[in-house]
Amino acid sequence: MDCDSPELTLDSLICIFSYLGEEDLIRAALVNKFWNEAAETAWLWRQMSLKRWSFCNLSQLPAGMQTWKNYYLRRSRLERNMQTGRAAADYTAKTLRGHTGRIVGLAYVLGNSSLSDSWKSMSVVCSASTDGTIRAWNVQEGVHLWTTSVQEPLGMIIADQQKGLLFSADSQGTIKAWKGLTGEELGSFPTSSSACSLLSHTVEDQSFLIVGSAGGSLYTLTSPALSQVSKVVAYDTFKINVLTASPDKQWVIVGTNENFDQFVKVFYAESLTCPCKDEPLVSQSLPVNGCSSACFLPSEAARVLMLHSDALSHHKKISVFDIKSKKSKYKVEIIAEQVGSFQLETGGWHPETLLRGCGSGTVLTASGHHLKVYTVNGTMLACFKDHTEPITAICADSFRVVTASQDLSLRVLTWQQLKDKGLSLDSRYHLLGGSHMFSRGFTNVACDYASIVASVAGKDGKDVLKAYVFNT
Repeated sequence: MDCDSPELTLDSLICIFSYLGEEDLIRAALVNKFWNEAAETAWLWRQMSLKRWSFCNLSQLPAGMQTWKNYYLRRSRLERNMQTGRAAADYTAKTLRGHTGRIVGLAYVLGNSSLSDSWKSMSVVCSASTDGTIRAWNVQEGVHLWTTSVQEPLGMIIADQQKGLLFSADSQGTIKAWKGLTGEELGSFPTSSSACSLLSHTVEDQSFLIVGSAGGSLYTLTSPALSQVSKVVAYDTFKINVLTASPDKQWVIVGTNENFDQFVKVFYAESLTCPCKDEPLVSQSLPVNGCSSACFLPSEAARVLMLHSDALSHHKKISVFDIKSKKSKYKVEIIAEQVGSFQLETGGWHPETLLRGCGSGTVLTASGHHLKVYTVNGTMLACFKDHTEPITAICADSFRVVTASQDLSLRVLTWQQLKDKGLSLDSRYHLLGGSHMFSRGFTNVACDYASIVASVAGKDGKDVLKAYVFNT
């Protein structure tokens, strides 16, 4: 049929265009006025955007770019740059200096999410150090924003991006809350603990900070004032090293790996954040001990992965449980159903195995220089050997996975949705962190949708940050 034929209506052309890719669509727009008219139709670009990302909001685009075509082209260009990773062409790299000690953690307090439409002109990353300071950085510009006064050496930081808050724990067990964009101190709480685990927990409009101490106590504090709401001894004298909450906000998992006689515990979150007077907190032990790590699968309401050592063989295992509740008029009963369990093939002894969950049933582990992808039933889907030295950290979202290594490189991998086969992970490229003459490798990594920030251990004891900002 000739393109100028009257039977080829505008609606027909729009239907045809909905099956074309971006490059084909742009070429087709040059053919004649009919094709050009169809290619500029807002409905077409809207349909393509919703089909690819399922969530779109033009109001999030910068002024002057608020059209469906601009939205599609900008977001697809960014994803293409994140897939190819060509230095200078696809991203710019910056070194952020200022700390005089070891960087123990970093977190985005303001960032772009792969699951939203936000197009912020500025991402803010905060880093905590043994030099006793927290520093904030504008990632896009590579400039320092603020620094706290010197305090005790810090051991951990986390962020609540929704509220723009930052929380820190120092070596004396003092917990502090900060305003993420200014560094203003908002609250302080003493635990007298040498080390603490932190978990930000938000239910509707109420925010809390849950703290696990080295002495086994579990504190629930208001956020950001840090007033105590509840306290329970989860493990007598044993350090809480596992602390995570379910996507449905109902459950908090607590664990210790300091004593093999201690089992993982699941707490009903409402009993922590709104305790009833004279009634015990609602909790239950799970048949898992020696737990070193736990995380929930982000696309499930409450499916938790737990990495632990087998009590008899001491081999590392992953156990998977669905956590549900059975409510009556007077009580809540916790029901934990085991839906998977498998032993890891670590290929030798390694001091640490990292664990992450993706989607509704994909498990990532890193041990030594191997990154492996499993199903919850233990079927290995892929094994990547991109690094030459041990992997030290993993950052994963719905679009990509980034691994940091002592070989002073970051490896970027991206997810692909295969028809009838689920998720597939493709290895893409390395981001280099500098010279081994001055550095001992990457130690932490964090990502938002348009950037990657990682800490590099300096041989002189002064760690730096490396920031990689992708072009949009």
